[in-house]
Amino acid sequence: MAETLQIVTPLTKSDKSSAAITGQTELSILIRDCMAESRSAQQKMYDIYAPAAYGVIKRFLYNNDSMAQEILNDSFLKVLTKLDQYNFQGAFEGWVRRIVVNTLTDHLRKSIKDVQNKEVQAEDAFVNSDSVEKISHKELLQCIQELPDAQRTVFNLFVFENYSHNEIGNILNINENNSRWHLNDARKRLKEKIISLRK
Repeated sequence: MAETLQIVTPLTKSDKSSAAITGQTELSILIRDCMAESRSAQQKMYDIYAPAAYGVIKRFLYNNDSMAQEILNDSFLKVLTKLDQYNFQGAFEGWVRRIVVNTLTDHLRKSIKDVQNKEVQAEDAFVNSDSVEKISHKELLQCIQELPDAQRTVFNLFVFENYSHNEIGNILNINENNSRWHLNDARKRLKEKIISLRK
């Protein structure tokens, strides 16, 4: 199966397919054809689901296009080789996203370490929503990208992917309290960056 798919070029806006899966039957047929190793079906699945997956990856790896593309390729290889595990119980997009996030965190795990003896200070991490509303989406994403790897990873997993601290700890091999510390430190740093942008 690994030899049936070769995705090596970065996504561009022109690569994004406007095709969409309109029903369960169409999705079933696409999955069946992909499992039969139809190159055209595999390409169609990639065209439909890769742009959103790449967006998730780039939120974690904003300035590293080559690694983002590598993770996208690894993710879709896993998607295509695990299609028999999808049971149609939830949204297929969510199933793909979970594989993408798991692949991404596998790559990032080695750079995330437990932080010893750090106290969680929630009040220090409060960010006024008015402050956030006054900066552009692009500025906010840039602020997130400037966070250290551990803080950015935990922040993305908690805020955007809705993982609990217990789940984050298990994924990154850190304890739950350290996940909380990284999140609060990320929020504190974001607060400082947002304030500096408004000066």
